[in-house]
Amino acid sequence: MRAPQIGFDQLVQDYFVRRLIDQRGASPRTIESYRDAFELLFGYVEQRLGKPPSKLSMADLDAPMILDFLDHLETVRHNSARTRNARLATIHSFMRYAAVRDPASIAITARVLAIPAKRFDRPVLGYLTRDEITAILAAPDQSTWSGHRDAVMLAVAYNTGARVSELIGIRVRDVLLERESALLLHGKGRKQRVIPLWASTAASLRAWLEQNDAGPETPVFPNRNGAPMTRSGVRDRLDRAVATGKETCPSLHNRRVSPHTLRHSCAVHLLESGADLAVIALWLGHSSPAVTYQYLEADLTAKEATLQRLTDPSSGPTRFRPQDRLLAFLEHL
Repeated sequence: MRAPQIGFDQLVQDYFVRRLIDQRGASPRTIESYRDAFELLFGYVEQRLGKPPSKLSMADLDAPMILDFLDHLETVRHNSARTRNARLATIHSFMRYAAVRDPASIAITARVLAIPAKRFDRPVLGYLTRDEITAILAAPDQSTWSGHRDAVMLAVAYNTGARVSELIGIRVRDVLLERESALLLHGKGRKQRVIPLWASTAASLRAWLEQNDAGPETPVFPNRNGAPMTRSGVRDRLDRAVATGKETCPSLHNRRVSPHTLRHSCAVHLLESGADLAVIALWLGHSSPAVTYQYLEADLTAKEATLQRLTDPSSGPTRFRPQDRLLAFLEHL
């Protein structure tokens, strides 16, 4: 007897509850990222077809619709190719699950799974000089509550190289300031790591916590309502600090500085100080040291130091002199 076809709304709910949460044990941040991708997709399909998400079917999510959605992300929302690929990876994950739970949709899922990720050039990572970091960290007005919070938050972000999600997720219980000065960060995939703090960072953090007298579950960097700061909130406060820092550090003009720039700067400065790549990988919570090699590409100082240790093998510049007439013709084109 043929099994009844599962409804689309039930299929989506089962994917999140049974597949992601129960079977894979996905972290809350992973669930949040996948949820955002589905909300964007359903909003786009509803605008195109005039059907609410609960009325959709697998046939509505065919390959042409998914391709149009991916184009929409790039052309209308101005998402990068990296973000586009992340959304596609979420859709692919759901389609693999749907192919098993709803075999009747196998033709649709196969065509969507055949959509490839978009290739893109990987730019050299941007990072700040130590003078630029100093100007940004000194920018917040610490005579105000929000300025004091911002100064400590930015110092912690640079010291630890924390991702924004890790930074806003820090609770008072994650701060270790008794026998050692360190922070417990909760990273991707439920991975945790402990990062040591400089004496100045630890002192600033201790003074901030004493001022607020918060409980162990209280966010270390709250907004005015006491809730954890949002990603956009952190970005806004960093933008303010950069704008102020430009007054004392002109090189910050025309620089694009994001919270991730502080993370990159931490990694490059650790590399410049002689830290091993494996140590930096553990510091940043990379899944593999191979991911950390990108900082070698970004660190021009290390390349220049290597070049200075080499002897120029040539006595002087030489120019190729072709002997053949045809080669001479090509040379003068």
